[in-house]
Amino acid sequence: MPNLLIGGDWRAGSSAAQREVVNPFDQSVVAKVDEATADDVDAAVRAAAAAFAGGAGEWPRTPAGERGALLRRVADLLLRDEDDLARLETLDTGKTVGESRQDVQDVAAVFRYYADLADKDPGRLVDAGRRDVVSRVVYEPVGVCALITPWNYPLLQVCWKVAPALAAGNTIVVKPSEVTPLTTIRLAELLQEAGAPAGVVNLVLGGREVGAAMVEHPDVDLVSFTGGLATGQGILRAAAETVKKVTVELGGKNPNIVFADVDLDTAVDNALTAVFLHSGQVCSAGTRLIVQDEIHDEFVAAVAERAEHIRLGNGFDPATESGPLVSGEHRASVEEYVATGLREGARLVTGGRRPEEPELAGGFFYLPTVFADCRRDMHVVQEESFGPVLTVERFSTEEEAIALGNDTDYGLAGAVWTADTARAERVARALRHGTVWINDFGPYLPQAEWGGFGRSGNGRELGPSGLAEYREAKHIWHNTAPEPARWFKG
Repeated sequence: MPNLLIGGDWRAGSSAAQREVVNPFDQSVVAKVDEATADDVDAAVRAAAAAFAGGAGEWPRTPAGERGALLRRVADLLLRDEDDLARLETLDTGKTVGESRQDVQDVAAVFRYYADLADKDPGRLVDAGRRDVVSRVVYEPVGVCALITPWNYPLLQVCWKVAPALAAGNTIVVKPSEVTPLTTIRLAELLQEAGAPAGVVNLVLGGREVGAAMVEHPDVDLVSFTGGLATGQGILRAAAETVKKVTVELGGKNPNIVFADVDLDTAVDNALTAVFLHSGQVCSAGTRLIVQDEIHDEFVAAVAERAEHIRLGNGFDPATESGPLVSGEHRASVEEYVATGLREGARLVTGGRRPEEPELAGGFFYLPTVFADCRRDMHVVQEESFGPVLTVERFSTEEEAIALGNDTDYGLAGAVWTADTARAERVARALRHGTVWINDFGPYLPQAEWGGFGRSGNGRELGPSGLAEYREAKHIWHNTAPEPARWFKG
């Protein structure tokens, strides 16, 4: 079956080019998918623009409750096909199938949240100070939205964008990462099955050239991108030419601050999950561990000992606790990152190499790695590896902990661990990060905004603000008793 969805029709790319999708566990080819060209992007954008302007479905003028009903049907279909979607996600990314199932359940909840929210904010009346004027603010869809998503959470990230975009009444052109397209293709099929009108949902596949064509297209009104900093900066520059709305989520270097009064076993266990889940390929991973002096040595030893026992393997094996990195190219970048840390003087406590087990030799595996004696000026402390690499710093006072936690150009997420409730609240309020967990790490809610400060990006996903990103506010002034103004006397 062709893999590009344009104007309601599935078709191959105009160049007939295809790309292999590789299983990171053993490098086997699991699928071949069509590659789009700039011409295909143009066709997809034109189809979306036509559907927005008044195509067969007239999606922007469909009552918000009906749009919500479609999203609710999508949520039901996601859960109906949970096993198949989880299988595809694991084949695509290498993550454990348990993680993939959780992703499916989470995105179904996101679709339900925006289904419920779609018709809840019709606008507001504004007091004009005159009886003969009705003044109101209404919210309308932005238009054609280009949604560009990363390879680490392909299904979750695309759904965070698709659900609010459609709830608001936009039409969309979606491009997943060329490395992990399979669940996005399946989502497009489910959207069709749920009743999305032709042209409302369009899907193109490919790499940077395809993404650039979407961003630069004059008929695209909004770009939502999740991915790397350099690509996000390029998108912001390119979108400026046509003054598009842009939201970008660009990752983070996330502090996990641990005070000495914590339950050690609980904090250690959560520190492991924070950094080594999905082999560290998480934008909000707690890769920067900051531990108070009194427990620092014991904490580092416990984390390292536990890290050495993390079971790597096939994501479909129930015994596997963490899978491979997504590609050979990405593993090479993680290896260079570790080499940089060693050159900078960080002390390698454990890991720092590929595993030696023969059964893992065919995949893109890398051992969970812990660096101690790290300084705030090190590259490995300031920049993310997007891999299973933990750096450890130490602190003495609360003020020092806050200063270290904020000593980053990023600001996506962070955590503070302490038994002192007042201190927890002080530190959480002081940290300049979009999400701060207290005595936890990682949970998110569909109804709570997600996004970061600084180089972690702009705009928000999820929550009411996630819907607002895809809407324009319009002020309508209705003079119910017009009469001559007599401003000019002639």
